[in-house]
Amino acid sequence: MSKSELVEPVIGLIGGSGLYDIDGLEDKEWRTVETPWGLPSDQLMFGRLDGVRCVFLPRHGRGHPIPPSRLNYRANIAAMKMSGVTDIVSLSAVGSLKEELPPGHFVIVDQFIDRTVWREKSFFDTGCVAHISMADPLCARIGDVLEEQAKKLGLEATRGGTYLVMEGPQFSTRAESELYRSWGCSVIGMTNMPEASLAREAEICYATVAMVTDYDCWHTEHDNVTVESVVKIMQGNSARAKALVKAVIPALGQPRDLCSAGCDRALEYALITAPEARDPALLTKLKAIAGRVL
Repeated sequence: MSKSELVEPVIGLIGGSGLYDIDGLEDKEWRTVETPWGLPSDQLMFGRLDGVRCVFLPRHGRGHPIPPSRLNYRANIAAMKMSGVTDIVSLSAVGSLKEELPPGHFVIVDQFIDRTVWREKSFFDTGCVAHISMADPLCARIGDVLEEQAKKLGLEATRGGTYLVMEGPQFSTRAESELYRSWGCSVIGMTNMPEASLAREAEICYATVAMVTDYDCWHTEHDNVTVESVVKIMQGNSARAKALVKAVIPALGQPRDLCSAGCDRALEYALITAPEARDPALLTKLKAIAGRVL
């Protein structure tokens, strides 16, 4: 790839519970972005950090009015794609399912188990079917950068782990928590699927920093998870997350070749519906996220 063909990254940031703004952005501007799937959770904040273009979305909206299962995941990811985002760093509050991942710890996860049932999970539908690979659902290239910058900052962070995505909004029963521990899961949360799979369909590189706020309810020596306890830990996590973001954006923002993990070419061989059988109305919507292959 020649220098003129290098990708000019635009870094998308999706902030979970406790993260409703990003410090240090210059030329900040909140903008409304309408998508073929409706409005995202909130306006998107556009800005620059060290010259790198950034787009921030508070996942639950400012003030946290939207519960996990009511989020318009398709609109959130489509708005990112339509804003030119090439790389997404998702920041998410989670519970820990392992003793060695205490509250305040960060996990750069590499796998998901999706236990949600009520959410729209694909941009594709009757009239244009696509099957993408989710064997490795997170971008290892971004994960490498997150790991490197977390070490430089001296953050307590673990690379690798499985994020169990539950429906919510209730927290787990003790039996559920123990079941997920028996599966080898590292953390539990409510939001990163179908967010990650939709990002893959939109050919956006995506990685998750899971920020531990509690031990769920399995740990007999710790209190059961409550909103009060979560918010207390979340405040400290938020400060560390903002420091990580400030370090990661310049590192990710340099011109680069195509993604070494292949995330930005996920649709290359995914479309299975014959061109003559595709629904024109659906194709019109899909151009917003899949125009490269349509």
